[in-house]
Amino acid sequence: MDRSSHARSRRFAPAVALAAAAALTLAGCSSSSGGKKADEEGASGASAGKANTPRMTVALVTHQAPGDTFWDIVRKGAEAAAAKDNVKLVYSADPNAGNQANLVQNAIDQKVDGIAVTLAKPDALRSVLDKAEKAGIPVVGLNSGLADWKKLGLMEFFGQDETVAGEALGKRLNEDGAKNAVCVIHEQGNVGLTQRCDGVKKTFEGSIENLYVNGTDMPSVKSTITAKLKQDGDIDHLVTLGAPFAMTAVQSVDEGGSKAKVATFDLNKELTGAVEKGDIAFAVDQQPYLQGYLAVDGLWLYKNNGNYSGGGEQPVLTGPAFVDKSNVKAVAGFAAKGTR
Repeated sequence: MDRSSHARSRRFAPAVALAAAAALTLAGCSSSSGGKKADEEGASGASAGKANTPRMTVALVTHQAPGDTFWDIVRKGAEAAAAKDNVKLVYSADPNAGNQANLVQNAIDQKVDGIAVTLAKPDALRSVLDKAEKAGIPVVGLNSGLADWKKLGLMEFFGQDETVAGEALGKRLNEDGAKNAVCVIHEQGNVGLTQRCDGVKKTFEGSIENLYVNGTDMPSVKSTITAKLKQDGDIDHLVTLGAPFAMTAVQSVDEGGSKAKVATFDLNKELTGAVEKGDIAFAVDQQPYLQGYLAVDGLWLYKNNGNYSGGGEQPVLTGPAFVDKSNVKAVAGFAAKGTR
């Protein structure tokens, strides 16, 4: 039996989960509406929008680098789902793929009820994900790894198609009249980042090259981009792959005396303000809050009702969507709360 068939057969046999399905019910009316309590209706699953299902533990393991605020949004989404679902959330992260694999192993050793993991460097996680499967621990993917989650036997995936997102951004560059662009990659070997830049190249009609920077050293990021802008005065657009790097690129444009515009993937509070001011031309939003929320909620649904989103065959896409001056005000309020 191949790995994908093995994983699929495991999905169809959650005996405990299916038995627990009868315990699930959604609260049909609020406490102020005079409705019956959940237990009076013979239900013990959820009351007033919060689960009363048995406490479960979920490990969320990402490739977050220190200081990358994008992951704060993912984590907030995961925490919101955990609070609703009576889940103990254990968060850990390391940008080094080997270390991330060790964190997954730690979760296995702790006998957690489910694991949500990012697959920025999927080959490095193959062995440890095999161990999770053998231990009978359900695993879902989020954010990075759309091309690999099924090969690695994961149940579900929540994120955006990075190639499609890149292609959409490339088309937007054409609409904006860009001719000479640079795609700034802040982590070498991260398949999702590479796919974004490759997608831009597929549809962008101008000239574009990749510029590699050390995303864990922001002063170095700024100096590298600044040097590139001074070296090539024809650069009219910088494409960054994360909100913090976009804000740094704005500084590089100023210091380099360049007229280049900055476009980016992903949002945060500071970046929405920069879009409003015109410092950032536009951003591609993949809704990281939704990724964290759906990953935890998906594991809860699987354990308690035998559900798996996409039927184990299709990913659940959370993006891409453009945020620019035309719609940024509608998003800014949520970004201020750290949820967009």
